[in-house]
Amino acid sequence: MIFIAIVIGCILGAVIGIYAPMVPYTYSGYLAIAIIAALDSVFGGIAATLNKNFDLKIFVTGFFGNAILSILLTYLGQKLNVDIYLAAIVVFVGRMFNNLAIIRRYYLKKWTSSQNKKEENTTEQAKKA
Repeated sequence: MIFIAIVIGCILGAVIGIYAPMVPYTYSGYLAIAIIAALDSVFGGIAATLNKNFDLKIFVTGFFGNAILSILLTYLGQKLNVDIYLAAIVVFVGRMFNNLAIIRRYYLKKWTSSQNKKEENTTEQAKKA
């Protein structure tokens, strides 16, 4: 179910991206950090789904909360002439890699266990023959 929503969201985003106007340069930094924060929430949602502890309320509030906080940090950093947004990038990208590692381990464990079951079935069939 969640994967269908992700696929629909990706297709919708691609279609909107093709027909959307260009983002002005002054707002591109805000948009970039918001996208990184949103991707962090998406990877976290996928990892939570695989661990069977996904909560839609937590996902939605994290999605918008992270995006808004990162935009505010970028704005504050520009006003202070300090690159505060780099801290947000480091945190969000680090969490994205952690969540990606969780996802990777889940599917690797699943694939390994299915290979072991196939191996056991072929060994049992060979013993019976």
